[in-house]
Amino acid sequence: MSERAVPILPSRDLAKTLRFYEALGFENRGAPPEEWNYLILGRGDVELHFVEDDSVDPLRTASACYVYVSDADALFREWSGTVRPDQATGTRVTHPVDTDYGMREFAVVDDNGNLIRIGTDISSASA
Repeated sequence: MSERAVPILPSRDLAKTLRFYEALGFENRGAPPEEWNYLILGRGDVELHFVEDDSVDPLRTASACYVYVSDADALFREWSGTVRPDQATGTRVTHPVDTDYGMREFAVVDDNGNLIRIGTDISSASA
């Protein structure tokens, strides 16, 4: 039996959210946002869904999810050159750190306030 979970995150503007995540290498795997009023994005095996919610305050964390990857440092290098910090929206990328729970991780906050934490198991990264 195969199981998986997909986060459904809020977006103030689905078209803008699509552009933000396309710059990070995601692709639209659904209909255009204006057709469904919903967005399905994917990058490899990672899938994020977004639903329009104009009550989102971008300076507060609207929601969060965790994405496991094989090399958090490589993805940080790729994304840190793409995401520009913006104080008006809170958009940013944090530097990778080793956690006390055994992960090498960093975070991206999108312009909707969604916190996407990216991590690699330290024991598997050094294997």
